[in-house]
Amino acid sequence: MFDIHNLILKKKNHQPYNSSELEFIVKSYLTGHINNDDMTSWLKTIFNYGMGTDETVHYTKSIINSGEKIKFHNIDGYIIDKHSTGGIGDKVSLILGPILAACGCYVPMVVGRFLGHTGGTLDKLESIPGYNGLIEIKQFKKIVKKVGISIIGQTDEICPADRKIYALRGETNTVASLPLICGSIMSKKIAEGIQGLVLDIKYGNGAFL
Repeated sequence: MFDIHNLILKKKNHQPYNSSELEFIVKSYLTGHINNDDMTSWLKTIFNYGMGTDETVHYTKSIINSGEKIKFHNIDGYIIDKHSTGGIGDKVSLILGPILAACGCYVPMVVGRFLGHTGGTLDKLESIPGYNGLIEIKQFKKIVKKVGISIIGQTDEICPADRKIYALRGETNTVASLPLICGSIMSKKIAEGIQGLVLDIKYGNGAFL
């Protein structure tokens, strides 16, 4: 059995995590066995000390495994999504998604809420009266097949661990950590069952990077 305090100390001693340790951290926080205070300490440790490529891959897989993976069957077209790393006035998804659908692609887009100083795509969509961004996976897949695109927020079905960690990152000033950013982005996108991904990398004083 692992202990979160020992794992925090391990990272501070510049020792890499293995897949089992990261699986423990992600799963334990999701189930409430690691509390917000201890998870905040871990996030700040990762913010300060980072994670290597292998660790980031293991972390991402752990988040994916916390929920469902979407699978599309009998779709004659390329399944693709887009994600931005976050910046002021980020509205690319609202334009690019429908364009891709009009070109014959299928775009199952799971988006986030505000993070740090940025407004999330879901926040923008929910400003439209009557827009429901938290539909069930079955309905989400049906709309993607019929229309070519559906944009929803994270539900309890898709990467629920990221949903919980994402919120805590926003509250604890641990947003601008590359491994945490990569894990959050790629877990949701891989869980969507896509074949390709457009990455919109923001940089400059209005972005995280």
